[in-house]
Amino acid sequence: MDGARPSRDRQSTRRRASEPPAEWGHAHPVVEAVTPQVEGGRFPAKREVGDLVTVEADVFTDGHDGIACQLRWRHDDDRRWSGAPMRPLGNDRWRGEFPADRRGTTRFVVRATIDAFGTWLHAARAKAGAGQDLTVELLVGAQLLDEAAARAKGKDRKRLTQRADALRDASDAADGAQSAVLDSVEASDFVALVAEYPDLSGAVSSDPLEVLAERRRARFGSWYEMFPRSASATPGRHGTFRDVEKRLGYVARLGFDVLYLPPIHPIGRTKRKGRDGSVTSGPDDPGSPWAIGSDEGGHTAVHPDLGTLEDFRHLVAAAADAGIEIAIDIAFQCSPDHPWVKEHPEWFRWLPDGTVRCAENPPKRYEDIYPINFDTADWRALWDELAGVVRFWVDQGVRIFRVDNPHTKPLRFWEWLIPGVQQDHPEVIFLAEAFTRPKVMYRLAKAGFTQSYTYFAWRNAKWELEQYMRELHDSEVADFFRPNLWPNTPDILTAALQSDGRAIFAIRHVLAATMSASYGIYGPAFELQEHEAREAGSEEYRHSEKYEIRHWRLDDPRSLADLIASVNGVRRGHLALQQHRNLRFHWIDNDQLIAYSRTVVARAPAPADLSPDDADVDTRPLLVIVNLDPKNPQSGWIEVDLAAVGVAPDEPYDVRDLLTGARYTWHGARNFVIIDPSVHSAHIFRVEARGAGSPGSEAIGGGTPSRP
Repeated sequence: MDGARPSRDRQSTRRRASEPPAEWGHAHPVVEAVTPQVEGGRFPAKREVGDLVTVEADVFTDGHDGIACQLRWRHDDDRRWSGAPMRPLGNDRWRGEFPADRRGTTRFVVRATIDAFGTWLHAARAKAGAGQDLTVELLVGAQLLDEAAARAKGKDRKRLTQRADALRDASDAADGAQSAVLDSVEASDFVALVAEYPDLSGAVSSDPLEVLAERRRARFGSWYEMFPRSASATPGRHGTFRDVEKRLGYVARLGFDVLYLPPIHPIGRTKRKGRDGSVTSGPDDPGSPWAIGSDEGGHTAVHPDLGTLEDFRHLVAAAADAGIEIAIDIAFQCSPDHPWVKEHPEWFRWLPDGTVRCAENPPKRYEDIYPINFDTADWRALWDELAGVVRFWVDQGVRIFRVDNPHTKPLRFWEWLIPGVQQDHPEVIFLAEAFTRPKVMYRLAKAGFTQSYTYFAWRNAKWELEQYMRELHDSEVADFFRPNLWPNTPDILTAALQSDGRAIFAIRHVLAATMSASYGIYGPAFELQEHEAREAGSEEYRHSEKYEIRHWRLDDPRSLADLIASVNGVRRGHLALQQHRNLRFHWIDNDQLIAYSRTVVARAPAPADLSPDDADVDTRPLLVIVNLDPKNPQSGWIEVDLAAVGVAPDEPYDVRDLLTGARYTWHGARNFVIIDPSVHSAHIFRVEARGAGSPGSEAIGGGTPSRP
């Protein structure tokens, strides 16, 4: 560990008093409570290329000696460790940073040593101030510099030796000369030089921890879900990959950069579901895409009505040309007609009557789907086959996978599969569709999932949203869990979306798009405000696209396409909305209004995967205020945390609404807002400080907004 011994303070094994570890005789510092760490270092903390990783630790020692604390790190591709001094925060807490400048794993430790020179210098200066004799003290200092010089090389060794000689020469000189030589060794550049050559004989290091840096899409992306079979411009005709290509312009105009396609494989006919999930189907019913497998093939085949593998590869390339990545669904389940059912019957759970147990979520039954039996004795072959499915689609150009119900598969399977794929293809991203218990959801993230669906769809009240978003942004969860907020999915039509009209879709969209760096919508159902449930109390859509081909009027004048494009434009243009762990709530005296800011957190210089467009991204803070009431205007007084948005308490500042273009001048923390959902449901304000030379400092009209 670069000359430092790992700390044994957490060692649980009792030792007899006569048998202390040998290094305990000289290792006085204690290093503990290091962050970030996930499960005591069992899993890596997650960051993205371009992040500045902040490390903190409690570091202290017995007695009154000073501490020198250094952060040390080494990327897997590096041969040597890098290091930088940490700074004290008070109460024995220390902080340092290192850049996540490349994809992959970086190991880091916090190393602490007794700062003998700093301790001596502080005492000598105190004695000089008290008028005490420094003859012996200067000799002690000279000895410490001699020891540092012995550890140094070249010009540094010479400089340290010269200063040690100066201390010795001044030891019997007049008081003035003694003070002068103290000044010379107290200079900041010389103190830093001594710190470069610490005495490591009693150094203590934390246990090594890891940070996994992934590409920026791991954190920031706008997802659009589309059923390819409904992409045809001709009503009633089964859509194809070529039809999806024709939709790429529409998706790009809306500002989405990830296009997610539900399963694209052949669909079984046995027990095929009919419209609205009926247990009987007609000859023209297409079935559920999640009932994977037929005579045409299984998980590495495409539905023949969609086209060919070559057509799919052409779509992936065309999407890339449009600035869009294609994501596909990985659903490890089978229809009764899947080739695996005949080839590997041991991979399924057979019942005493000779049938296979179908998928169930009582009282729901999915007779058209067979779950895979991961407890099979042939589990190694099964795991290899499933990993081969993922690698097959990586070979077709796919780099993003949305994984269906990963919580119903062994957690250790994902812990094996995901790092294995990413070892060869570190750019691959996995999104967990894990609507399950929080601890299971979080364990999937620790096991390797890049992002996860969340409970956002069901968090409606102000207090629920604030509590949940604080958990996702401000707790230890943020070190391993990247949320992807979806207001709707093909399986989720919440009660609010069913009953509260156009405004609720606008509200939920703004919230999802501005509370998280990654979000998605299931369209065109979302922008066209599809809201009819199959039955009362159900979250299933009537005429669900899961069971029938739909024809969507994308030019419908009721569409929210313009609002969605505007909000996505703000996301692309403002770095604050592209980061995680940077959301702060602001108090407002109306529970129907929610206010929060997003500010840019520290970044490493010039990350390697920045595109040329990133140079123009705005780094100013954003302040978002949303009316949670879709039916009535709401007003209130907001208390802006001025420090959080970079505004001095005594200066006016401008807020520009990036959705309407309106600009207002505000004074101080307390300001009045009113939002009418029949006009707009939210403000997305860019905060523009009016100091000299700052953007927006020119004189403008207006004042406190009376109505957005």
